[in-house]
Amino acid sequence: MELGCGKGRFTVETAKAEPDVLFIALEKTANVMVIALERAAAEGLKNVRFVNVLADYLADYFAPGELARIYINFCDPWPTNRHAKRRLTGRRYLEIYSNVLAPGGAIHFKTDNLPLFEFSLAEFEQTSFTVQEAVRDLHKDGPVGVMTDYELRFHEQGLPIYQCTASKPGDSSLS
Repeated sequence: MELGCGKGRFTVETAKAEPDVLFIALEKTANVMVIALERAAAEGLKNVRFVNVLADYLADYFAPGELARIYINFCDPWPTNRHAKRRLTGRRYLEIYSNVLAPGGAIHFKTDNLPLFEFSLAEFEQTSFTVQEAVRDLHKDGPVGVMTDYELRFHEQGLPIYQCTASKPGDSSLS
């Protein structure tokens, strides 16, 4: 699952690379999600589903342990302290993700915002998640993996991309 799929570049490219995996893309903004839907349709993808809902409601749509991976790419950093509770990597959301992730499931997080990255690492450490990997300049030696539209733009501007993977306790074969 990708939370906040935006225009769908990451979801579509990842789904193309893994045709035997079902990808769910959540997006709260319907008119943006339409672009993602069109991208998936243009590629003829059958392994992508789109849901127009907030991450707050994941437990209403998915059973405990149903998801293997959650991607959070370039979410809103909500930079002021009074808005910290809205950050998708905050403790409140990590509890929701922990419920719907399978044992050993993982959160893959990327951002261009260093304060959000540091906040997120601290939040992971304060919960049951274990940070498996933390990279402070993902594309320093050249592009790595599938990029989002934002990521491509930031990389072309020479900005560092921060990436981490945090796993839920259990069998890690799913992440």
